[in-house]
Amino acid sequence: MKKKHNLAYKVSAVSIAVNLILSLLKLLAGIFASSGAMISDAVHSASDVFSTVIVIVGIAMSRKKSDADHQYGHERMECMASLLLAVVLALTGLGIGMEGIRKIAGGNYGDLVVPGALALAAAVVSILVKEWMYWFTRAAAKKTGSGALMADAWHHRSDALSSVGAFIGILGARMGYPVLDAVASVVICLFIEKAAFDICRDAMDKMVDKSCPDELVDQMKEVVRKEEGVIGIDDMKTRLFGDKIYVDVEFSADGRKSLEESHDIAERVHAAIEREFPAVKHCMVHVNPYHG
Repeated sequence: MKKKHNLAYKVSAVSIAVNLILSLLKLLAGIFASSGAMISDAVHSASDVFSTVIVIVGIAMSRKKSDADHQYGHERMECMASLLLAVVLALTGLGIGMEGIRKIAGGNYGDLVVPGALALAAAVVSILVKEWMYWFTRAAAKKTGSGALMADAWHHRSDALSSVGAFIGILGARMGYPVLDAVASVVICLFIEKAAFDICRDAMDKMVDKSCPDELVDQMKEVVRKEEGVIGIDDMKTRLFGDKIYVDVEFSADGRKSLEESHDIAERVHAAIEREFPAVKHCMVHVNPYHG
């Protein structure tokens, strides 16, 4: 578990460093090349730094041990971090979109400054770097099972997509359609809002105890059926709790067995579930007598 935490912090540190450098480069490129789309994209990258800090804090708080006031742990603090990240992302996108709409609604497109080639080069660099950061962070999120880290990965992907929009807008502006630079800002806004919505929905699912996917539940049932003494599964309920899973399972065993024998079967089922599925934090087992 400690290795997973260290991996999450390492990825977050890399993310902060890369985003600081990238946002500065894009901001300078946007200023010197007179590109509103590139400046908007730089703001988006700068928001990634704040979002990664939120992820680090959320992961640290969610890993706190259970105490008297929080007997089921603090895993949902990571969901809270994801929700806060979604809000920040949504507000960032809204600001970028409103500025783009203001320029479009203002008319006088001939007065808009045509972006320089430096902005195009910055967009290409941003696309490559942010797409690499997406896959880098996504791999770490899958390895650690961190929802907040996965949210940060999608933040990188939204930044890559926004840079694609910036590239198209800047290219169009340089080809004689300066309004496309402002249009690109609006497109970037839409990508950002979509990412914010997806992050929020995933966090809310984990906050309200959403069930695990049917495929995973079927795998759990198969593990239970393989245990000696289990006659059949009467019921199984699962719920997501942050990045952890809680399982409640009822199964039938021979009603003529002693209490101690039935307890041994239940212990084997409990151990098998937690062994085969590392994300399961706790498995509650109930044995029903079967008389044929």
